[in-house]
Amino acid sequence: MRIFKNPKEETWKELCKRPEFELEFLESAVKNILTRVKISGDSALIQLTEQFDQVKISDIEVVQHELAAAEKRLSSELKKAIGTAASNIEKFHAAQRREVLKVETMPGVMCWRKGVAIEKVGIYIPGGSAPLFSTVLMLGIPARLAGCKEIVLCSPPGKDGLINDAILFTAKLVGATRIFKAGGAQAIAALAYGTQSIPAVSKIFGPGNQYVTKAKQLVNLQGTAIDIPAGPSEVLLVADQYSNPAFVAADLLSQAEHGPDSQVVLVTDDESMLSKIQNEITIQIARLPRKEVAEQALTHSLGILLSGDEEVAGFINEYAPEHLILNTQNCDALSEQIHNAGSIFLGPYSPESAGDYASGTNHTLPTNGFAKAYGGVSLESFMKYITFQKIDKQGIKALGPVVETMASAEQLQGHKESISVRLRAIK
Repeated sequence: MRIFKNPKEETWKELCKRPEFELEFLESAVKNILTRVKISGDSALIQLTEQFDQVKISDIEVVQHELAAAEKRLSSELKKAIGTAASNIEKFHAAQRREVLKVETMPGVMCWRKGVAIEKVGIYIPGGSAPLFSTVLMLGIPARLAGCKEIVLCSPPGKDGLINDAILFTAKLVGATRIFKAGGAQAIAALAYGTQSIPAVSKIFGPGNQYVTKAKQLVNLQGTAIDIPAGPSEVLLVADQYSNPAFVAADLLSQAEHGPDSQVVLVTDDESMLSKIQNEITIQIARLPRKEVAEQALTHSLGILLSGDEEVAGFINEYAPEHLILNTQNCDALSEQIHNAGSIFLGPYSPESAGDYASGTNHTLPTNGFAKAYGGVSLESFMKYITFQKIDKQGIKALGPVVETMASAEQLQGHKESISVRLRAIK
């Protein structure tokens, strides 16, 4: 972890840059994958799965007996935990439903806005060494609550040719309509373009590595909607003199173990806390099974000493973290100064891992500073809003002359006449 003591504000922008890898090669490689899947469909998916995942598969789609076998192999303890998390996530997201509110903007002119589900959505779930079955909950539950007719899930198979048991169990639990063995940029291509087996969807959700993120960005340019810019995971944690260094170190490491391209940032106004937390990191990292991954992430992570709440809040808003942990005595007051963050965790007993799994909030969040313009995934992410208006004779009499005047000023005679013809008819 690189340490910066009282950096000047003009250097903050540079400090807030995220680590980037393989940029020159990345876009061309992903474009090649997208083209192969677009042209060759299932056969390209099978070839790319063998190339990248080192496994040969013949059947792309998961069938019923695989779901039953996965559920049988899973421990009752894990199934119970997933059920509890699912219940909390459903409660939080169900409460986000909006009633249709009709507004009479003037007598006889009624307007309203109605949310309808996106019919076909795709969910990408990373697999590999950290199969994110929790993300199935975070995306599948709001998709079902929104009323999406097709929920298509893609996840890479393991060396045995199967998708992780917990991912399959959770996919069935949340109501995924079809599940496919496909990972990486090739899965994003399949969801965007469709193949002989995988249906094309209207919007793609889910996190992934830089290849997945770049694939989502590229298909978005071609007309497929995506959730949010979500690349490598990150956390910014604020500690003060009252913080427990063991808690702080554990939270930083829980983020660092996500991947070598993850970033953790520690901000404090107490210089002695920097060394205490670094010592705790050294102790705790030795116990992590994913020690090497965490160590790589820490090489491009930061420890920053700042002076006072105003500077701390200013730096946070410049960084715009995906996850923000305020492990400080004044966390509630400090949070009121934050307007750029994906999700905020308040106090010593609100670790980010609670939100990652089971508190109820969604863990699919904007990264890389996009929290300045984006919020995290919600129920409304799986919906679109259609506006309605209904105007009666009284309304067109009152509103019509306004529209005629404006249309004439814009020299759009056809617009004016669509009003005038009605006004003449009802005189």
